[in-house]
Amino acid sequence: MEQTTLLANRFREVILNGKWIANTNLQETIADVTWQQAITQIGSLNTIALLVFHLDYYIGGVLQVLEGGSLDIRDKYSFDMPPIDSQQKWEALKTQIMENTNQFAALVEQLEDKQLFMPFVDEKYGTWYRNLEGMIEHCYYHFGQISLIKKLVLETQ
Repeated sequence: MEQTTLLANRFREVILNGKWIANTNLQETIADVTWQQAITQIGSLNTIALLVFHLDYYIGGVLQVLEGGSLDIRDKYSFDMPPIDSQQKWEALKTQIMENTNQFAALVEQLEDKQLFMPFVDEKYGTWYRNLEGMIEHCYYHFGQISLIKKLVLETQ
């Protein structure tokens, strides 16, 4: 199997369909979260909705590069989520991250393995491999937070 296919599948695992690392995935974990639960603040922790937005912000930004565009995302904007004040807006955010994830993974599969070790956009960002692997790690990191915050939110109800 090509490295690009392996990376795409690992990316799908954390967001869409995996069970290997955490015995669940982001899609399954947030499926039953209501919009009120998604925006519930526990102490100084980020909300579930904000973390989902944050992940989608980066997925969408790198997806734009995979589609041949420029890298326009900036860390300082990665938590600038518009208000989630209805179930419809929460569902739209969940749908968006799942669609972006599917498209992202499909485009990663189309890369040639040799591209993985070429510079990603600019040499200062390292290689494609480093950035794709970093995206997977970033997703697992925040997925873990989301899982714990969900448990805390449910305990408060």
